[in-house]
Amino acid sequence: METSVIMAFAALSLALIAVPGPDWAYIIAAGVRGRVVGPAVGGLMLGYVVITVVVVLGLGPIAANAPLLLVALTIGGAGYLIYLGVKTLRSTVQVETGTVAVVPTGGSWGYILRGAAVSGLNPKGVLFFLSILPQFVRTSSTWPLSVQLAVLGVVWIVIGGIFYALLGSAFGRVIGTRPRFADITTRVAGVAMLLLGVVMLGEKALEIAHSGGMLA
Repeated sequence: METSVIMAFAALSLALIAVPGPDWAYIIAAGVRGRVVGPAVGGLMLGYVVITVVVVLGLGPIAANAPLLLVALTIGGAGYLIYLGVKTLRSTVQVETGTVAVVPTGGSWGYILRGAAVSGLNPKGVLFFLSILPQFVRTSSTWPLSVQLAVLGVVWIVIGGIFYALLGSAFGRVIGTRPRFADITTRVAGVAMLLLGVVMLGEKALEIAHSGGMLA
């Protein structure tokens, strides 16, 4: 597999990861809590590991051609984002001199599992991997198709992990020096997750309406 292909995919991955979305909102909310950024990022990447495995095993096309499964994924993912948004907005933020105390929403494993759900239940993630990864696969390569797909998935996961770790840490440092921003940041992240969940449901509803209500 040519280095140029991997670098091109890495550049595209960084550009897409840098676009705010559900992952951003989740990491920003975790950034307010400081030490849970690591587990939150790990959770998001775990979700992408699962998606990569699904694509490598060839199960992606099956999922893509199963409308009811995609609808279920959309409803599940959107519902979970709305739930996280409400939970984040209801978090109690206590601002003290130089510190921010946030009522915890579970231990490290909780953040890992929630992160995996945020990325893994997003049908757009599955469809992205299905539509983009094959564009960077070369049949002329001596590497097996599954290996090429796995490498591209790992590239995405590594870049995403680094980017979100830096993003969460940056917000953590800002909040640490300006604790009064914690409440604002928490509310913005909560509203963002809520809106993203509603938009996901709205898009799927319009899609079903335009198709005459038939899922074929």
